[in-house]
Amino acid sequence: MTESTNPIAQKGARISAAFKDFLHLESSGGIVLAFAALLAIIAANSPWQDIYQGFLTVPGAVEIGTVVEIRKPLLLWVNDLWMAIFFFLIGLEIKREFMEGELSSLGQVALPGIAAIGGMVVPALIYAAVNLGSPENLNGWAIPAATDIAFALAVLSLMGNRVPSSLKILLLAIAIFDDLGAILIIAIFYTADLSPMVMSLAIAPVVMLVLMNLAGVRNIVPYVLVGGILWVIVLKSGVHATLAGVITAFAIPLTVKRASGESPLKLLEHELHVWVAFLILPTFAFANAGVSLAGMGFDSLTEPVTLGIILGLLVGKQVGIFGMLYLTIRVGWAQMPSGATWAHLYGVAALAGIGFTMSLFIGGLAFEHSGFEAPIRMGVLVGSIASAAVGFLVIRMARRPKELPHTETA
Repeated sequence: MTESTNPIAQKGARISAAFKDFLHLESSGGIVLAFAALLAIIAANSPWQDIYQGFLTVPGAVEIGTVVEIRKPLLLWVNDLWMAIFFFLIGLEIKREFMEGELSSLGQVALPGIAAIGGMVVPALIYAAVNLGSPENLNGWAIPAATDIAFALAVLSLMGNRVPSSLKILLLAIAIFDDLGAILIIAIFYTADLSPMVMSLAIAPVVMLVLMNLAGVRNIVPYVLVGGILWVIVLKSGVHATLAGVITAFAIPLTVKRASGESPLKLLEHELHVWVAFLILPTFAFANAGVSLAGMGFDSLTEPVTLGIILGLLVGKQVGIFGMLYLTIRVGWAQMPSGATWAHLYGVAALAGIGFTMSLFIGGLAFEHSGFEAPIRMGVLVGSIASAAVGFLVIRMARRPKELPHTETA
């Protein structure tokens, strides 16, 4: 059966204008992200390193009478508030994809869903195996389980129309499941000093969000205001505040009932992409990627935390994701993506090892107030760069199947 007569192949080969816009923003944002990280490393290893560190510790406070008082240095404002906005966008993407997008049917979910599970479990096991002799390090097991979709798509975009469009959809879908897994991991494993009394206060804004959705409220402002209240409560409860962003996103209506004819969810998703891709994530990278290389040599790469992260991202992602892709297709649970080869799939598995912002974020939660900042950043940067290089080279050298010529450009 040729691609022109295979409805599954035809669906995999089509990319909507909105999806093309998403890919363009994510890939372009990934380039800015890389530049911000490089700038942070330069700043942390230059005569201006004290200015860089001083910038990250600039205090900021929000006070509303005696009811609300939040005091944090700039670094924590970025990690708690701006990443909540990032996870809000992730929540919007997850809801849209599951309701009407590339993950809206069981057949579409199987391949990336199973692959993502392998891509989280195997890296975590490798990290744990490397750090078995150091129990105090084991809390970082989830660091190499993450994927930075912006960076990964940026690398994939460098190959232009050599890449089948179905491969971009597969990578995006795996990353969406990976983000969903990260949300659950943060909620279950990285919630410390939980205050049940404060957490109980979150019930009211959550119920209000649900009721607004059921009542057909399509004005975005009430959702944002209630979501802001939820963010403050969750932050004060001990649960990481990014979860407030996800919960709020799930309440945003997808159906179109606005006078303008625009879906509230799609409108927010479209508007936020630019800010997240070109401001929020680059700022996060600049604030978190600055690792001092003073006194570091090749022996630094063999420290358990650093080595566990590197091997988890570079080896674990490739073994876990490609192994599950191969198994799922071979047993007939899913079909080979249109226009792709096994080499393409292996390249996608390698690109998923680009953890970067997500891995740095989870690392900060895993070892908060510890001396592991440098090993974490070194491991994430080395593992992500190595994964990007392997994925790029493998996909670059891969040949398209003759029976499924590639005609779509992104």
